[in-house]
Amino acid sequence: MNNIELIMDGFYNYLKKERGFSYHTITAYRNDLGRFITSLPKSLFELSQIDREMIYDFLSDEFDKDYKAKTIARRLASIKSLFKYLISSEQISSNPSINIKTPKVVKKLPNFVDIKVIDKLMKIPNTKTDKGLRDRAILELFYSTGIRLSELANLDFSSITINKNKNGKENYIIRVLGKGSKERIIPFGNEAKNWIDKYLKTRGFSIHSGLGNSPLFANSKEQPVAYSTIKRRIRNYIKLVAEGEGLGPHILRHSFATHMIDRGADIRSVQELLGHSSLSSTQIYTHIKPEGMKKIHAQAHPHGK
Repeated sequence: MNNIELIMDGFYNYLKKERGFSYHTITAYRNDLGRFITSLPKSLFELSQIDREMIYDFLSDEFDKDYKAKTIARRLASIKSLFKYLISSEQISSNPSINIKTPKVVKKLPNFVDIKVIDKLMKIPNTKTDKGLRDRAILELFYSTGIRLSELANLDFSSITINKNKNGKENYIIRVLGKGSKERIIPFGNEAKNWIDKYLKTRGFSIHSGLGNSPLFANSKEQPVAYSTIKRRIRNYIKLVAEGEGLGPHILRHSFATHMIDRGADIRSVQELLGHSSLSSTQIYTHIKPEGMKKIHAQAHPHGK
C-alpha cells in the first residue's frame, strides 16, 4: 500500500468514526475520489503535489464525458472535503481546492405523489402473508415519518419510545441517527403503529416488547432486512401506482414533506423532522398548490378572510 492509499484510508476512517457518515455515503466518496486519484499524473506520489490545475483538468474531463452538473458538483465537494481534512490534520500546508467554484446546479422539484396515490400504494402489499404485513408496516412508517431509507433499515426496538399523556393516551416516537450521527425525534401515528403491531405479531412480539437492539424489521432469520431488499420491494410497489422516472423509496420521504407543508406545517418543523442541516434544503418542498396557499393565508393572516 502506497502513501496515498494510506492517507485515503485514513480519510475514509475519519468519515466513518468522526463524522458518523453511513456506509452508502462513504461509498459515494470512495467512488468520487477514486476517479479523481486515477486521473492524476502517474508520476505523482504525494497528495501535497496536487495543484489547482489538476483539479480543473479532472472536472473538465468529467464535463467532456457528459456527466451532469449535479454529479460534478458532488465530485468537487468530495475533493474539497478531502483537502479540508488534510489541512486540519496538518498533512498539507495549502489547499488547492479552496477557490474552485462549484458548478451551478438547477434544483428540480422532488418527485412526490398525491395522497390518493399514497392510499392506493398502502393497499398493494398482500397483508395475508408475513412479508406483505412487513412491507405494509414499512410503507406506513416510512410515509408517517419521512425518514431516510438508511435510517429505516437501521431501526430496532430501542428506536421506539412510547409516552402517555395525562389522559393515558399513548404517543409513539422514533429516534434515529441521521447524517453526522445527529439524533432526532419523529412522532408517528396510530395507522403506522397498528400495522407495525400486526406485523410484529407474526414474530410473536408487539411494539411494547422492548427487545432492545433486536431489529424492528427482520428477515426469516431474525436479521435486519437488507437496505437493498427494502429499496427494491418499495420501488416495485410504487411502480404499480405511479408512472415516470425516479420511482424509488425517496418518493415517500418527499411526499411526507410535501403533504405536511401543503397542510400548513411550519417549514422549520419539517426541516427538523427531515433532518436537514439547512433550511434551503427544505424550502424546495414549498411547491404548495394555489388553493392550499389561499386556505393557509386565510387561516393565518389577520386580514386573510
